[in-house]
Amino acid sequence: MKAATTRLSLLALAMALSACAALEGDKIDYKSASRGSTLEVPPDLTQLSRDSRYAVPGGTVSAAAMQAGQAAQPSGTAANAAALQLGDVRIERDGNQRWLVVNRPADKLWEPVRDFWQESGFNLDQAEPNVGIMETDWAENRAKLPQDFIRSTLGKMLDSLYSTGERDKFRTRLERNANGSTEIYITHRGMIEVYGTTTKDNTVWQPRPSDPELETEFLRRLMVKLGVSQEQSKAIVAAPAPRAQAARMATVNNQPVVQLNEGFDRAWRRVGLALDRTGFTVEDRNRNEGMYFVRYVAPNADKKEPGFFGKLFSSSSAATPPLKYRIAVRSQGESTTVSVLNESGAPDTSANAERIVRVITDDLK
Repeated sequence: MKAATTRLSLLALAMALSACAALEGDKIDYKSASRGSTLEVPPDLTQLSRDSRYAVPGGTVSAAAMQAGQAAQPSGTAANAAALQLGDVRIERDGNQRWLVVNRPADKLWEPVRDFWQESGFNLDQAEPNVGIMETDWAENRAKLPQDFIRSTLGKMLDSLYSTGERDKFRTRLERNANGSTEIYITHRGMIEVYGTTTKDNTVWQPRPSDPELETEFLRRLMVKLGVSQEQSKAIVAAPAPRAQAARMATVNNQPVVQLNEGFDRAWRRVGLALDRTGFTVEDRNRNEGMYFVRYVAPNADKKEPGFFGKLFSSSSAATPPLKYRIAVRSQGESTTVSVLNESGAPDTSANAERIVRVITDDLK
């Protein structure tokens, strides 16, 4: 108990000091999170553990992040362009969402993108070329840790006791276009460690909002990996974009749906990003039919089954079997409806379907 109290005190001190350090520095130094005891958190959307894991050494990446790009932000009507291109790489945007379009086939980009994440200090928990998805493990940005007197004096002897209290995970999705080019999306999920009781004698992990700026920064770095210079990449990502249309939840024929005032292409893209950010396992997708095939683990009513974040440090397999659903994206002109179908393709009106629709709607807002 005394050791746990000491660790929590150091954790609180490190978190307080790291907030100042994060504002003063512009470094990103990710290190994959080590596995420890299972942490109890509220149930949440989850994906099954994968067997495809890459044990690679972490690395340090230093860069002038968003501030430098914003300083180079252009003005005037030219800044409202939806896409900027350099060579065979261009970045497109829709509100706070950005993605790359590269005039190369997806199979030629898979290895460079995988190398990019490994060079950035991450291990890969998921890497499936057949569906074009790779996902990092949970990692900590060690550049947010304070370089205080105690840490600099004792060095690595106490390094394991220091923590930012935050973890990040990134999913990359590669989509083939009919013209032979590839769209690359990067989405972020985060969690934060907080005290679980008023007595502050234990901590729990809980989700924190996704960070569009982190997504943009890693897209920019990936552009550099694919041949764009640092200066050019900063100028390209800095241009603003029109505001995205808001989503709303509705009920049609007793079925919960998401409604969007935009056409299929933009809706398809935004729904895919929402699924990535909220942690669904996308098993397959069919753009021609407007269909995402996903797996979902329903929260356990008695809360004995931990959710996705509870399984972060656990090596045990999930006890709750996953349910399979289809997310249908249907458009008529500039109006799109997103609904949940069951595994056989029939409309689903269950409580799970309502929760899935609500999660997607909240992310699209």
